[in-house]
Parts: sequence; C-alpha cells; structure tokens
Amino acid sequence: MKIVIVTGMSGAGKSSAINYLEDIGYYCIDNMPPEMLLSFARFIIGSDKLITKVAISVDIRSGELFSKFEDCVNALRAPDVELSVLYLDADDDTLVKRYKETRRKHPLDAEAFGNLYKAISLEREETERAKEMSDFYIDTTDFGMADFRAEMAEFFTDKGTRMAISVISFGFKYGIPKDADLVFDVRCLPNPYYVPELKNKTGLDSQVYDYVMCFSESDEVFRKIYDLLSYMIPMYEKEGKPRLVIAFGCTGGRHRSVSFARRMSEALTQDKFSVRMDHRSLETKS
Repeated sequence: MKIVIVTGMSGAGKSSAINYLEDIGYYCIDNMPPEMLLSFARFIIGSDKLITKVAISVDIRSGELFSKFEDCVNALRAPDVELSVLYLDADDDTLVKRYKETRRKHPLDAEAFGNLYKAISLEREETERAKEMSDFYIDTTDFGMADFRAEMAEFFTDKGTRMAISVISFGFKYGIPKDADLVFDVRCLPNPYYVPELKNKTGLDSQVYDYVMCFSESDEVFRKIYDLLSYMIPMYEKEGKPRLVIAFGCTGGRHRSVSFARRMSEALTQDKFSVRMDHRSLETKS
C-alpha cells in the first residue's frame, strides 16, 4: 500500500497537492492529527485492498498534537507500506501575499498576536523536523498551477501510467456536452440513418459500425483526428491535466458518433491510456 503524508507550510499548496493526488487515484484525507495515522493505516490495510493508495494532510493545524509528527509517521513504516513524506514550502513574502489574497487566518495567529510574519516564523520552527524527514520537497514560490501539477506528476504519477481519457458520443440535436474538452463533428460522413435496415440500430451494432467505417472518407477523418490527438495529448499531460474528455457528435448521437467513439477508444487503449467510453444519446429517443 502507498501512503503519502502531505505536510509543510500553511499557504504553500497542501490543498492543491491533495486535490492532485485525489485526481490520480489516491484516497485523500485533509488535516488528520498525527496520532490517528497508525490506527487509520491499520484500518485501510484491513480493508481487503479496496484502497491501495492514500494521501493524508498532516500539519500545524493539529496544534500541540503536531509535536508527535515524527514518531507517528515512523510508526507507519512497515514492509508492506510504501511511505513517503511530501513537504511543501514557499518564501515568507509569497506566503503572506497568499494569505492576504485569501483572507484566511494563519493557524498560529493567536500565538503570534496577529503578526503574520511571526506566525510563519513559528511554523517554520515547528515543522523543521518534518522538512528534514521529507522524501519530496517542493518550493512553490514561483510556481503557477501548471508548474505545480507537473512537479507533482514527476514525483507521484506511476511511470508508464498515462492520462485518463473519456471518449463520449452525443447528438448535436440534444446539445454539446458541457464537460467536453475536445469536440469533433462527424456529421460530414455518410449517415446510416437513411439506410432502412440500419436506421433502428446503433453504432454498437457491427453492421452500423462496419457501414460507417467502410468509406475512405471515414478512415481518413479518423486518422487525421487520431494524429491530432497523438500530438496534443502529450502536451495536456505535460500541463498536468489528469483527465481529458473527447467528444464525437453526429445528428442524433446513435450511429456515426458512437462508431467513432468505439474506434478511438480502442486506439487509445492500445496506446496504454486509461479509457472510459460513454454514449450520451443512445437512451434518448430520436
């Protein structure tokens, strides 16, 4: 089992780190007291492997309990646990700027009598040992979100695992899916709807699929779209995008779009992507 402990300076990006880890399949918990780590890990290990990757944010919000961070984290180390500690940091001026922008109160505000720089200084002292223990360290001072996600991907994305992709089909008569990142219109191709024996079938039927794909125009359109995606997807991955939604649309969303979604899903699966297919208009009556 993989366990990532996310810690570091308040305002350095721990919430963004947890969000990223959740996007790539980690079960995430924010702001857990250190003393609960071991009992929680035992619970997860005993869950029949339903959960195999966990990320837990543990930081100064725990108050005095944070003083037990080192002992509690070390108690997690076991042969069947792949444990790592991620420490997030940023310079003082950047942290102050972020706090002013969000108008949040620092966890050590009371101890610092409202002095934000003093609170940051106190937090640095109290998290110094966690920083020394860390397996991964990220300074987010000059990072935009794309930079941050790229750095997280470098540390935590399994090598050989690629972006999750949803390939969907839909009918333009019902509207373009709002969650689509890329939309391809295949209404330019011959329509099986006008072939009597195919009209009431869908692209899930081999007769319709074979009809749509038998035309040279269909094959050329598919290959051009595939070439475009092969060029663009690595750029999306580089930007740290965890999921891409590719939509194929035809008039009713039952024939051409379904056939193209099927063929593209098969091609991207062969390219080692995690692909999910969804036909949005098949249950809608034309």
